[in-house]
Amino acid sequence: MTALFGTKEGKQNIDTRKSARHNAPLRIALVNLMPDKRATEMQFRALLSRSGAEIDCIRMASYTSKRGRDLDCVRRYKTYDEIQGEHYDAMIFTGAPVECIDYADIVYWEELTRLFDYAERRVESTMFICWAAQAALHYFYGIGHRTASHKIFGVYDYPRREENALFAGFDDRYYIPHSRHTYVRSGDVAVDSIDILAAREETGISLAADGNRGFLFNFGHWEYDRNTLHREYLRDLSRQKPIRPPENYYRGDDPAAEICVRWRASATLFFENWAHLARQKARAVQ
Repeated sequence: MTALFGTKEGKQNIDTRKSARHNAPLRIALVNLMPDKRATEMQFRALLSRSGAEIDCIRMASYTSKRGRDLDCVRRYKTYDEIQGEHYDAMIFTGAPVECIDYADIVYWEELTRLFDYAERRVESTMFICWAAQAALHYFYGIGHRTASHKIFGVYDYPRREENALFAGFDDRYYIPHSRHTYVRSGDVAVDSIDILAAREETGISLAADGNRGFLFNFGHWEYDRNTLHREYLRDLSRQKPIRPPENYYRGDDPAAEICVRWRASATLFFENWAHLARQKARAVQ
């Protein structure tokens, strides 16, 4: 067989392969830890629809919630063992309803940390959502979280960081839904490589990034649709949990009034910006 390396034909073949990799869609692994996997998956697919990304959904092999026993999801979703030889340009870890459980007591913690390690070793850009952001800060940096006096629940506004490309095209202030009982204070993060992008007293950190590792910590729920907070509010009421109406969500803060959606435009733009930056970073290392 004639070797092609060093020949005109060999260079053309190499250039063709490089061009194919450069023009290939962004590959994203979505680690879906939420009980209602179908709804969560659809929310993230909607946010990333204009990025042209190819999305593989990942589940925990070591645990399936009662609501997660969806045969379609079980068939379609991959596990760590099935992806460990794959390469993804980006990963997203969703939140999970386990924030009040010690990490060591979470059934799938060991499996999840293997995926964390995989993301650090093999993925250029990783976004951790809500509880996953707290878990990643704990696992990689030893940063703990605090328990709020009442549930952090509602839609909160933040000023735009003009110098950061993640906020390209944003208005001066933008909104993010939050729904959690725990938080991380800005003062608790004493890591030089972590840049706090958004925070306020009521929510703690909302967005932070470690550019050295390609990590983005997103404590909010930009993926939420119009009625998600409403459904959570009614659920907590039905379970007789102490819950206040979500702040800045119902018009006039009246649960009987209409819902005021303030976050969709910034959510779509933020995920598009993140996907664009992830694509640039992935292509740069090819």
